Amino acid sequence: MILAVGFFDGVHLGHRAILSGAEAVLTFRTHPLETLAPERAPRLIMSSEDRVAALRASGVEDVIPLDFTPDFAALSAADFVRDCLLPRGVTAVRCGANWNFGAKGAGTPDTLKAFGIAATLVPYAVYKGAPVSSTRIRAAISAGAIEDANAMLGAAWFVRGDMFAGKGLGRKLGFPTLNFRIPSFYVQPPRGVYAVRCGGAQAIANWGIAPTLGSAGWSQSVLEVHFTEGLPSAFGDERIEILRFIRPEKTFPSLDALKRQIAADVVQVRKGTQGR
Repeated sequence: MILAVGFFDGVHLGHRAILSGAEAVLTFRTHPLETLAPERAPRLIMSSEDRVAALRASGVEDVIPLDFTPDFAALSAADFVRDCLLPRGVTAVRCGANWNFGAKGAGTPDTLKAFGIAATLVPYAVYKGAPVSSTRIRAAISAGAIEDANAMLGAAWFVRGDMFAGKGLGRKLGFPTLNFRIPSFYVQPPRGVYAVRCGGAQAIANWGIAPTLGSAGWSQSVLEVHFTEGLPSAFGDERIEILRFIRPEKTFPSLDALKRQIAADVVQVRKGTQGR
């Protein structure tokens, strides 16, 4: 069996090159740093469930998600091969150029070869002259460079959240919204206004705390989604695709000023969508 190995957060263009030609994928339910160094564990591009689904959709025959526990982290490189690879009939491994395994990252492709397992180190995918990586994509999202992040992902970055009833202010202003609490494990973009797609429909969203409302605003960031052409008829518990950053969130001097700005934002989103 040809096995691809990695965490694969985002299942980006570089990951897809690794997955190409693999029959199965070995990955982990949680990021290894959650166990090894929780204070350095990154916020993630996608949930574990969506990551496994994306790996399955890549065309591999099987996805093997393991728990990265302290006991697992303590496995020597040789024990990792004996316990996790050989029993599964692994004959070859596809991995990224910087992949190591086993306790303290002591395992290398040469370790695999000692057990008769071939290793293919797949070169990085490159975007704008630099390697594509999950770390780089997280940094792009954090900086609001959503279009760069999406280019490296090869698809729109998306989030899922819990929908809840809002304050009704959007409807009073003429821009009704659906409101979502986004889990804190996701990498956080700057507070601001974004062009999004939800349920296959064009929309605009504010990711933030509604500062114009003062104490009546949100205590933590909420994603408020307004459908520019009306709520899609088949809308359900959908993912929210983040397409591009429009402007930072700001405090307006009045609700009328806020309303005028939202109207201008909607026009900008419509124009941007038509030009794509």
